[in-house]
Amino acid sequence: MIYKNALPNLTFYIRFGNMDKKELIGREDEIALLEKCVNSKKSEFAVVYGRRRIGKTFLVNQVFKDRYDFCYVGGHNLSEEEQLQKFAEALKKYGNSAFLPRLKDWFEAFTNLQEILQASKANKKVLFIDEMPWIDTPNSKFIKALESFWNGWAALRSDILLIASGSAISWMAENLFENQGGLYNRITAKIYLRPFSLNEVEQFFKNNGCHWDRYQIAQSYMIFGGIPYYYSLLNFSNSLAQNVDSMFFSKSGQLTNEFEELYSVLFRSADKYLAVVRLLASKPKGLSRDEILKGTKLQGGFLTKILLNLERSDFIQGIAAFGKKKKGIVYRLTDFFSIFYLKFVEHNRSRDIHFWTHSLNSPVVNSWQGLTFETLCLLHGEQIKRKLGISGMLTSISCFQNKNAQIDMVIDRADRIINLCEIKFSTGPYALTKSYSDKIRSRMAEFQAATGTRKGIINTFITTYGIHHGADSSIVGNEIVLDDLFA
Repeated sequence: MIYKNALPNLTFYIRFGNMDKKELIGREDEIALLEKCVNSKKSEFAVVYGRRRIGKTFLVNQVFKDRYDFCYVGGHNLSEEEQLQKFAEALKKYGNSAFLPRLKDWFEAFTNLQEILQASKANKKVLFIDEMPWIDTPNSKFIKALESFWNGWAALRSDILLIASGSAISWMAENLFENQGGLYNRITAKIYLRPFSLNEVEQFFKNNGCHWDRYQIAQSYMIFGGIPYYYSLLNFSNSLAQNVDSMFFSKSGQLTNEFEELYSVLFRSADKYLAVVRLLASKPKGLSRDEILKGTKLQGGFLTKILLNLERSDFIQGIAAFGKKKKGIVYRLTDFFSIFYLKFVEHNRSRDIHFWTHSLNSPVVNSWQGLTFETLCLLHGEQIKRKLGISGMLTSISCFQNKNAQIDMVIDRADRIINLCEIKFSTGPYALTKSYSDKIRSRMAEFQAATGTRKGIINTFITTYGIHHGADSSIVGNEIVLDDLFA
């Protein structure tokens, strides 16, 4: 196992049906950082983190494949004794030993690991400990043993690459990034995996021989978000509606139980997190911290921690109210899977295995699509800025609401221009009526009066297929269409 210069050209293998599709989809920066760690002249402690199903293990395995000097995956809900037994089995495998070591604690486990790594002749010894939060059972002293291993041995060498991974972002933050003990400031590389963008989802589809148009891809994004695992379950010989019926509404649906498992795996006291998520799901436009506090009756300090962890995990997003600081933040549920599940699946009692197909174009689905498209646009702010020609400009994205007007996206630019964004999801060009144009003018006047801004105002429409240009469309200064969000 010899590492020279750089890693070879890397590709992601995507399992689909009985075929392996070979193609790199995104993650270029993350791979480059892992490559840098492998080729550095000192020991590196890298942390790969992100929410469940985002592809952390997949990324690391595809980069290093079978080139680990040691690899261990923590088991969910296993006792300390069971975790140590599994770790001993990994030591036996990677140490090419005929004997299974008996480990009394994690200090002894890392001492045995040290001996295996000392025997390796690799220029850089790569060890991957996956699902680390699951390993740290109560009173196990796992973190203390890890601190001792890293500070007392690995960090003193120049040939160790330790990759730690886990889905419980709150645990990763508290025990690794914000550790005030022996691991303080020891992490040398943080690799956070975010959901795929629309562009990356489209690449995934193309690589798997799927030719859905962008309208249908956007619809799928409003159900699955950018979570790679969910897309890997799709059967592209069927329509999106057929897939949704199969995955959510059939008796053996692959995602029927995913929601509860998702939160219970990621968070301790998952019921408290779910209380916040369910409350935000009922208020698509978002709520302030005080409103969430009142609605959930949680203690203030605990709610602060929940909001922080949910935002770290890309389940919610705190959006500043225009012209206000911290107290003006509105929290919105931005996890598409959770929004869809709570809206259509959790309390569905129809027993209709074709529920989604039969619900298409219903008022409730059309309303959901309109609100969810706003969230999709919010999460593709960089693509919107690129279309506006302000990618390199200092900007802030906020919202505005008072008793007379509500604006879901306000882009405040360093060139003293403000884009007031109107977001519409439709099956064709959006036609503005005179009454709607008057409403937009009134909203702009209300914004100017309420904020006292002297900056230039541009009304910006973000739609699927643009606007129908006519006598009442002159109020629109900028247009952004669905294709622009795929940039």
